[in-house]
Amino acid sequence: MAPLSGRTYQEELFSIVEEPNFDNERSEIATFYSGKIIFITGGLGFLGRLILEKVLRCCPDIKTVYLLIRAKKQQDPYTRFKDYFNDVIFDRLKREQKDVEKKIILIEGDMSQLNLGLSEKDRIRIQDTNLIFHSAASVRFLDNIRFIVNTNIRGTRDLLLLAQGMKSLEAFVYISTAYSHCIYKRIEEKFYKPPIKTEDIIKLVEILSEDKLDLITPKLLGNWPNTYAYSKAICEDTVRQYSNGIPSCILRPSIVASTEKEPVAGWINNIYGVTGFAYGSAMGVLRTMQCNKRLICDIIPADYVVNNIIAAAWDVAQKRSILKSISSSNEKTNDIPTEKDIPIYNVVSSVQQPISWANLAKTVRKVGIKYPSKSILFYHSLQMVSNYYVNFLFTIFLHWIPATIVDSLAYLSGRKPILINIFRKMEKMKHVTCYFTLNEWEFRNDNVLKLWDKLSDVDKHKFFFNVADIDWQCFYDTYMKGIRVYFVKDPMETLEDSKTYYKKLKIAHYTVK
Repeated sequence: MAPLSGRTYQEELFSIVEEPNFDNERSEIATFYSGKIIFITGGLGFLGRLILEKVLRCCPDIKTVYLLIRAKKQQDPYTRFKDYFNDVIFDRLKREQKDVEKKIILIEGDMSQLNLGLSEKDRIRIQDTNLIFHSAASVRFLDNIRFIVNTNIRGTRDLLLLAQGMKSLEAFVYISTAYSHCIYKRIEEKFYKPPIKTEDIIKLVEILSEDKLDLITPKLLGNWPNTYAYSKAICEDTVRQYSNGIPSCILRPSIVASTEKEPVAGWINNIYGVTGFAYGSAMGVLRTMQCNKRLICDIIPADYVVNNIIAAAWDVAQKRSILKSISSSNEKTNDIPTEKDIPIYNVVSSVQQPISWANLAKTVRKVGIKYPSKSILFYHSLQMVSNYYVNFLFTIFLHWIPATIVDSLAYLSGRKPILINIFRKMEKMKHVTCYFTLNEWEFRNDNVLKLWDKLSDVDKHKFFFNVADIDWQCFYDTYMKGIRVYFVKDPMETLEDSKTYYKKLKIAHYTVK
């Protein structure tokens, strides 16, 4: 029987989760979101678009979603949104809700600009917002301090200042990272002292030149490994400081991987974090990395993170409603929240389902060989060593020497040399991630577990985020297929041809070895 073509074939491989029959039971979360107006930043990013899809699909009675979007690469926001909404992850949503696009209102802005780059008209328009999901951020570890402060820190401050005027706001959800305070080995669901105050770092980048900022950046970072984690540590305190009268919460996901189930199993559109490791080793270009393979790799499926975000907003709003009813008889109310009023959720896997780097590498190798891509350059062969000097020697012999030979042959034969450039990018990725592959953290996730216990059976199905339910072997099978189909853009129809090609690479690998 000939394989089906296009997405029909993918839907057979990545089965869509069907809703079980809960008779007349209703979703408390979906009921809460009914009629709500939501403002999403970072909606075109990896997590942001999953939040948009999930909240619209599982809470079909939402009134409006304001989506912050900026012009990019000569494309206006409406052209960008049209391309973005054609993504496969929105197929199920558009199939179930024919006119869902009418609920989405684009708000042109830019988190890196002062006051979010919003027009006065749009600032007035979004005043009726009920819920804010703030996922916009620069996530590149090597961004310069000026850009990352303006985007991540000042952008968060300006959004909170804007939110203070939203009289109907019920919840402000800030998406941080589990590694915001990675200078501590034990990370609890609480606030930590920021490396510098919000206003101080904003003023600093305003008055200093680029050269001076570059010069003092190492001093500013201190023990923080990169500007991204540094900015997130400050942003959390920004939320604490500027949440005057705003019911807020902070979510700290660990290393976010592909989706496990929804809206399409295995969906991924970037190679950040552990995906870069999985992709590089599966393609045969990552052949050595500095890593203590005995340590825990804290990885979390993207749909678990998204469901936790949506449930956290519901919980914060519910608590706020109860507090308002209790304090309604009091003449004086304190609008400045304390740290205890802003719950923090460590969305991690290591507490309930730990997996080591060694087990991850073993599984990635096994599954990668099972689903090879026609785009693979070399046979899978990865050395994980913790010693810097051993890894340095391996890099010379396994990366640079083969790359020089292959690119020289390509140049002499009239083809474009590409391998040295690939390894340059790979070395840059290894440099910024080795801090996380050589260290381990002990997390607490009590707030996440308590939130899960509050959910009804219906909501536990609709908004699943219980890490104890994950089967890592099944997940990594889905994960590697997802990287192949959605990132490499290699459809599963080519699998048999790819296996034949992979056998030839294996023979070549062991012959040369």
